[in-house]
Amino acid sequence: MRVITKTLLCLAFALPVAHAQIKPQTIGSNETMSDPGPNWFVVHAGDAGYVFDATTGEMQGLISIANQSPGVRANMERKEFYSPSVFWSRGTWGERTDRLIVHDFENLSPVAEIEIPPKATLLGFRAYTGMMSDGRHLGINNLTPAQSISIVDVQDREFVGEISTPGCSLVLPVENNDFLTICGDGTLMMIDLDKNGQETNRVRSDKFFDVMEDPIYDRPQRTTDGWFLFTHGGKGFNVTTSGNSVSTSSTFDIVSEDDAADGWWPGGRELASVHKGLELLYVTMHQGGQYSHHEPGTEIWVFNMAAGIRIGRIEFETPVAHLLVTQEDEPLLIIGDEEGGTHVYDALTFTHERTIVMPSARMYIDL
Repeated sequence: MRVITKTLLCLAFALPVAHAQIKPQTIGSNETMSDPGPNWFVVHAGDAGYVFDATTGEMQGLISIANQSPGVRANMERKEFYSPSVFWSRGTWGERTDRLIVHDFENLSPVAEIEIPPKATLLGFRAYTGMMSDGRHLGINNLTPAQSISIVDVQDREFVGEISTPGCSLVLPVENNDFLTICGDGTLMMIDLDKNGQETNRVRSDKFFDVMEDPIYDRPQRTTDGWFLFTHGGKGFNVTTSGNSVSTSSTFDIVSEDDAADGWWPGGRELASVHKGLELLYVTMHQGGQYSHHEPGTEIWVFNMAAGIRIGRIEFETPVAHLLVTQEDEPLLIIGDEEGGTHVYDALTFTHERTIVMPSARMYIDL
C-alpha cells in the first residue's frame, strides 16, 4: 500500500512538468478542391462521398453525407453537389426529416439545406435522382410505397412540388427540362416541366416489356441521344424523345441464345456503364439463374452499341459488384469488387493501372 501511495505522489508531482511540455496544437488553413477533371468520380461509401481522380488514384476531397441517402448528384455548371438525406430524431428511429443538402465544390461544406417530403427512396442507385436539362431542377424518387417525384429548385433553394407517378419509378432526364420514369405496365411515362419546375403535360410510350416475364433493370444508362435500357434476361432497348412523343426500339441483346444456354446473365449493383462518345457498353455478367440479378459478375462484357456486337470479355478472380466508365477520350474503367476493393483499368486495353485503398464502395458516381 505504501508503494502505491508513493507512486501516486510521484505522478502527482510529475504531472505539471509533463503538462508544461505539451505544445498547443496549431490549426492549419482549410484546403480547397480544384476544379474536377474529366475522369474524376465520387465513391459513395457509408456516410461519405470520396472524390477521386481516376488518373492518379489520389483522393481530392470528402463529402460528409447522411448515412441514409440514395447518393450524391453533381452539378458541374453550378459547382455544387446535392445529397438527398434522411435524418431520424433518435438516430435510427423517431421522427423522420428529409432534406436536400447542398455542398459547394471548393471546400465541400454544406452551404444550404432544403426541406423535402419525408418520402425519398433510400436505394443506392444513380437513377433514383436526376438533374434536369436546365441544371436548375433536381428530381428525387419517392416510395412510401406510393410512388412520386419531388422537384427541387437548386437555384432558389426551394421545394417546388411533388409529382404523383403511380406505378412508375426512377428519374431519367431528357431534353426540354422533361424526364422519363419507368412504369410497371411495361411503358415509359414522360413528364413535361415548365421553367419553374411545374408539370405541364405527361404522355406514355407504347408497351415494350412485360414486368412479369422479363422486367427492366432499374439501372438505365444515358446515351448521346437518350437512354439505353435492358432487361434481366439481357434484352436491350434504345429510348429517345421528340416533342411530346417517346420512342422505344429493340436493339442488340446482351445475352444471346448460346449465352443463356451457358447460364450467363447480368448481375450486380450498379452493373452497367456507357461511354457516350465511343458508344461502348460495359456490363457485369455471371453464370446463374435469370433471377440471380443481385449476384456480382465474374466477367465484364463490352459491347459496341452502334454495331450491336460484343467486342470484349474481361475475367476477374474476385467478382465485380459495380462499375463506372469515365467519359474522356482515353477512358478509364473503375470497378468495385465483392471484397470492397476499388480498381482502375484502361477501358480500351483492359490493362490494370492501379488499386485505390479506401472503404468499401456502395456505388460510383460520375461528375
